[in-house]
Amino acid sequence: MSYLLLLLYAVTAVTYAVHFARRGPSVGRTATTLLLAAALVHTFSIAAQTVANSDPMVSQFSRAISMFVWLLALSYLYLEITTNERAMGVFILPIVVSLQAIPTFFSVVARPDPVLQSNWFWVHMASLLFAYASFAIAGMLGLIYVLQFKEIKKKHLGYFYTRLPSLQILDAMNSRAVTIGLVFLTIGVVVGIVWTLQARPEYPGNLNLAKIGLADPKVFISVLTWAMYFFAVLARRTMGWAGRRAAWLSAVGFAIVLLNLLPVTYFLETSHTFQAEPDR
Repeated sequence: MSYLLLLLYAVTAVTYAVHFARRGPSVGRTATTLLLAAALVHTFSIAAQTVANSDPMVSQFSRAISMFVWLLALSYLYLEITTNERAMGVFILPIVVSLQAIPTFFSVVARPDPVLQSNWFWVHMASLLFAYASFAIAGMLGLIYVLQFKEIKKKHLGYFYTRLPSLQILDAMNSRAVTIGLVFLTIGVVVGIVWTLQARPEYPGNLNLAKIGLADPKVFISVLTWAMYFFAVLARRTMGWAGRRAAWLSAVGFAIVLLNLLPVTYFLETSHTFQAEPDR
């Protein structure tokens, strides 16, 4: 199933690239249909894995990445359907394909920590992953805004100008994505604090729970991410930081999100992971 899913996303990415180059309406509709099909297959895959393993989908690193990819695909689909603009697909789908390759080729089955059997954990992780998906959309919109701005500034209305949305539309979409992401990130952080405080008395010897604090790189970067996006929203509304400034903040913010989602989670042993040794 995972290989089929990766293939579907890869074919979809190629179709979006062809649409971006040729701007053919029929190719664009095909790209959207393929992405919808991939998202439906991904939904079935997540449901099947959750039932088969009887533990939260996000309790394993590779499966959490897969769920993030699923949420990113759904978020982009919603954006595309509501705006009827397919130009961003050529930028979003390579991220989807690259991240989906991780659970496809590097999946490790491990026993999840019993502390994860909590509804608070589900809400905590689902909120964070949805926030990260929104920030991914915002980050790509920020980069697209910069590309469009540079082309207009050079007074050379060429390849990108004829294919990308206007600066006003990109800025408005970026603002919406950042605001939605900040709301869900706030929910995820608050619920995580509540869950940790409730779980510590119940699991007094749990090493992962003991790691959670500002000294934990995952927690520190999550707080840093929240502060950065809060500043982005506040600066837009009080200091007029729209346009390029907002675009660059979104791009840098998503780079921080990827740092927390991949190398910090996977390589730093001082971060909480909540899973035991891989099953043999």
